[in-house]
Amino acid sequence: MHTLAIAALHLLQFLATIPILVSSQDMAMPGCTPICHSISIPYPFGIGDERCYRDEGFKLVCSTEQDPPVLYMNSPGYRVVKIKLSKRVLYLDTHVNRLLGDQTWPLNLLDGRFYRVSAAENVFAALGCGFKFSVSLPRAGSNASTCDSYCHPDYPKMAIDGTCSGVGCCYTTVAEDSNSYVIKLVPLDKAKSTRSGPRVTVNATFLVEKGEYWRRTGYAIPLQKYAATPGSAPEVPTHTVVNWMLGNSSCAEALKSGDFGCLSDNSDCHDDPRGGYACQCQPGYEGNPYMHNGCQDIDECAQPDPPPCFGRCINIVGSYDCICPPATDGNPRVKTGCAPSKLKFSGLFIAIGVGSGIVILLFVLAAAVIRRKVRAQKAKRRKEYFFKQNRGLLLQQLVDKDIAERMIFSLEELEKATNSFDESRKLGGGGHGTVYKGILSDQRIVAIKRSRHAIKREIDDFINEVAILSQVNHRNVVKLFGCCLETEVPLLIYEFISNGTLHDHLHVCAPQSLSWKERMRIALEIARSLAYLHSAASVAIIHRDIKTTNILLDDRLIAKISDFGASRGIPSDQTAVTTTIQGTFGYLDPEYYQTSRLTEKSDVYSFDVILVELLTRRRPSSYISPEGFNLVSQFVLLVNGDRLCDMLDPQVTEAAKEGEANEVAAIAVMCLNPKGEDRPTMRQVETRLEAIQSLADNTGSNQATEEHAVRTSHPSVEESNANTSACNANIVWKMNFGHQ
Repeated sequence: MHTLAIAALHLLQFLATIPILVSSQDMAMPGCTPICHSISIPYPFGIGDERCYRDEGFKLVCSTEQDPPVLYMNSPGYRVVKIKLSKRVLYLDTHVNRLLGDQTWPLNLLDGRFYRVSAAENVFAALGCGFKFSVSLPRAGSNASTCDSYCHPDYPKMAIDGTCSGVGCCYTTVAEDSNSYVIKLVPLDKAKSTRSGPRVTVNATFLVEKGEYWRRTGYAIPLQKYAATPGSAPEVPTHTVVNWMLGNSSCAEALKSGDFGCLSDNSDCHDDPRGGYACQCQPGYEGNPYMHNGCQDIDECAQPDPPPCFGRCINIVGSYDCICPPATDGNPRVKTGCAPSKLKFSGLFIAIGVGSGIVILLFVLAAAVIRRKVRAQKAKRRKEYFFKQNRGLLLQQLVDKDIAERMIFSLEELEKATNSFDESRKLGGGGHGTVYKGILSDQRIVAIKRSRHAIKREIDDFINEVAILSQVNHRNVVKLFGCCLETEVPLLIYEFISNGTLHDHLHVCAPQSLSWKERMRIALEIARSLAYLHSAASVAIIHRDIKTTNILLDDRLIAKISDFGASRGIPSDQTAVTTTIQGTFGYLDPEYYQTSRLTEKSDVYSFDVILVELLTRRRPSSYISPEGFNLVSQFVLLVNGDRLCDMLDPQVTEAAKEGEANEVAAIAVMCLNPKGEDRPTMRQVETRLEAIQSLADNTGSNQATEEHAVRTSHPSVEESNANTSACNANIVWKMNFGHQ
């Protein structure tokens, strides 16, 4: 049993070292800059992106304009000399300050929530002679800390020998941490200001320095020389000790607030007498307690100053164990505590036990290593196989072969960008895959689309989307950055559009949705992009799945067409292709559905379903009229019966100028013709929408002048127009589109 216990402890020691071998936790957030020149930047401090620091007050700036680079506080611009995480202090260079009588010395470190000058660590030193130097808090009744600096004829007026004993220099301490102090300089009387010789004029500077550093002449002499020689460059910076904190609340209050700073599982919270609370790794752990998994187990046995153990020291998670060597027992923590064992086992049995433990340990270790290598090799072969397969499919469809090389991302980079495709990064899903938000190594925010199922159609759709979008460059088409070919179904990487879909913005649960002006602009932008795809691209591209959920809107509500998985390219010498039916119910071209013959007029039909959706704010895929008609049939029936107002969105009725909604409805009716050859092209639709928008803009600018003229000359006409709206006007405009 004794030998088995020893073997088990050996095994525990091996297992305890595994996290250290496979994981090295930095003091900064992953992906953030951990150092500026020689200064480490531990979280909650950080530079760059806002995820790198906890709060705006902890943001730092690494200035590369100097050589070497210099670290500064973000707002006040004080130079940061050092940051100590465990003691919650940082050293700042607050400069040597010239005194002009009484003044307030504010250390502008945002506010008292985060920083205060340490009263215990610093001294306030005044250089010069013939004055009484005092420091107090800027509140009534505050006691001042003072010191006297005398002049002596045999010494300089300002000490430069590294001493500060009251001749040419004096220093004092304060009783309370603060961000602001009142500095006073009072001349001494003649008896006190000079021990011999005439009275001298008061001339002083002061600095706030760590007391320990001030007592070292190697630091004090350069600072004194710098203070005595205005305009000279300091040889060493000042080291003002500043306490930093996470706030003014206690541990219990912070835990209840939901903004608790001790994020590591192996950390403890302590209320700080200086204010706020402090986080600290538990005994047996070290690292950064302010980060998730920041406190890691340490090997106490391997420390430069190991714990007292006169036997065998074995590291375990969070602690260590101390056991006597084989064949002995007793107290291994005492120098002579281990004595030969009184067990009656022979040396042979002991050797067998030790050997068995070693064999078991070696077997476990070898099995773990072999399993890891096998899994790594298998994953590598899979990635190589898929890369070759998908790269070949992609090159078959790309005219420019170099595009395939420039647009390829590795699977490792995308897993890092999405935290291994974490569910919290999921943005949504469409008919051709799930979309995740990712942050690339160059800090670009992207949308990454991954298929749900590894089937032949999904692979073909994804490859098709790369081939299509690599040939497209239009401001209203979502930009494709590249793809990853190391998975069975390729992953696609797009620009990140943060403002949702047109469907989300149009069908909100509120009376007011997108304004009429925004709807018209978005419709025109969609028309322009489809006209470009049909006629301006190198190969005519039919999207085949135009709907409001595939129209993304950016921060300025600019429309961008997405999801080209079902798209098809049509050579210039053809006008149609025969394909399997793909699309969305409610938007699908009925002629294409009946004949399987795909033309650009199929996109025209789907686009004009969107026009109807913008006019009525009804969902094409779910709307059924009381008579049993779908949205398109009901819309065409009401327009032909001069009853457009029965179906218009009230917001459109109020905002559209007279006749404007009628003209858009007329375009929709023409484009919804069951026969594709009788529909206009997208270029013609684009031209007509531009004309309507231009007319609306001109009408808006001249409206005030026209209404004044009508009101003055024809009162009866004004009264008549007041009762006329876009809903009850008959549609008499006819489109001269012609046939294609």
